[in-house]
Amino acid sequence: MKQSRRQFLQSTGAAVGSMSLPKIISAASHSEAQKKPMNILYLCSDQQHWEAQGFVDSFFDTPHQDALAEESTVFKNAFCTTPQCSPSRSSMLTGFYPHKTEMMNNSNAAGGTELALPTIGSLLQNAGYKTALFGKWHLGDDPVANNGWDEDFKRGPDPKVTEKGIDFLDRHTNSDRPWAMFLMYLDPHDIYHYKPGKSKVKIDDVELGESWKKKDFDSVPKVHREFMEHNQGEFIVDADEDTWKGYRDFYRQKVKLYDDHIGRVIQKLKDEGLWENTIVVNTSDHGDMDTFHRLVFKGPFMYEHMMRIPLSIRIPGIKSPKETDYQWVNVDTVPTLLDLAGANAIETHGQSAVPLLKGKKDQKQRDFVVGQYYGKQTWVNPIRTIRTNEWKYNLYTDWGEELYHLEEDPNEVSNLAENEHHSGIKTELREKLDQWMEEHDDPFYSFTTTKLDHKEASNILKGNASKGS
Repeated sequence: MKQSRRQFLQSTGAAVGSMSLPKIISAASHSEAQKKPMNILYLCSDQQHWEAQGFVDSFFDTPHQDALAEESTVFKNAFCTTPQCSPSRSSMLTGFYPHKTEMMNNSNAAGGTELALPTIGSLLQNAGYKTALFGKWHLGDDPVANNGWDEDFKRGPDPKVTEKGIDFLDRHTNSDRPWAMFLMYLDPHDIYHYKPGKSKVKIDDVELGESWKKKDFDSVPKVHREFMEHNQGEFIVDADEDTWKGYRDFYRQKVKLYDDHIGRVIQKLKDEGLWENTIVVNTSDHGDMDTFHRLVFKGPFMYEHMMRIPLSIRIPGIKSPKETDYQWVNVDTVPTLLDLAGANAIETHGQSAVPLLKGKKDQKQRDFVVGQYYGKQTWVNPIRTIRTNEWKYNLYTDWGEELYHLEEDPNEVSNLAENEHHSGIKTELREKLDQWMEEHDDPFYSFTTTKLDHKEASNILKGNASKGS
């Protein structure tokens, strides 16, 4: 950006601290304003990693996502700001990292709160859109964040979300206003219901990855082992290989359920003649470990299966690239959708990817992506990540470091943080990360790690799947 990063930080802080709409920094041109904007359909799963799509990994059965991807720009390097539901969704809907949205953890958990910032719903309303959000919200009850939706149903279950979405399309087929509908599904988050020996699974074609076979817990921060032995991984940590394979199939089933739902919505869109006038986005809030690294669900780790998410964007009538290596972060959602809507731009931590989507060559590129993690429930284990195309560096407040050479070790098997031959790149990445945190007022170094509450962990293990959200 042409302004200094300090100026950007100051203006961003002002926007975040305000209870009104963020400051407008530009407006659509007169000619653009004369065109009726396209509708927007935003499809979001919960806990789906980027490989959990059939066109990426044929293990998964996702015909509707595959077909949508064929007509979309697929972002091969899309990331969440943090692998937790509430904070990631706060970034997705406001354009700011969790330390600015003040939702560093899930709502009602340590470091979590209620989102008190206006969302993209209000911004699209101001641009003349009819807005709707159906499905998982998980951002609390503050009226500032909850405003902005002409229609909402902020809960599940998923069949009800689809029903609401189809009903909305029925009623707005001939609308003289553009609409933006956000369908926020729960699956494959229901992986938390997997019960070894009880859940119906088919494991004949299931394979476990290199990182499962080669996992060395002694080479990584000890919270990984603690998560598996005394927290949500306890039910499977010492299980046989078939049990682990069962987890993968159960996860695959949940991904398929999400795919079935969006298939129904997309077909309705086509049946109503809205397909060629509707931008369609398909994404997720964060990933799932899916047995990789002998880990399950999500927790205090920043592997690719946690941070990389699906993202495809279809714009009718535009010759867009079929796929891109552009490093997207979900704070880009707000500026990109506002740009596509011809709405006023606002200052956020993200940037619009519309130049790329429209095949232009002036898209601003990122040199690196930063990821944040705070904790689960009351178990606080802050982590910061900096990732380039070649390297990933993870810094924990108390549990050490990780360094992975992604070009040579894409499965993140070998932690090189203590390897003296790579001390130079580790120092370089640490300095860039520190600079980013200083310029963005990230309070990482003020956080305190807490011990695992074994009583709380025991309650979670008794089957309260919502605790995994």
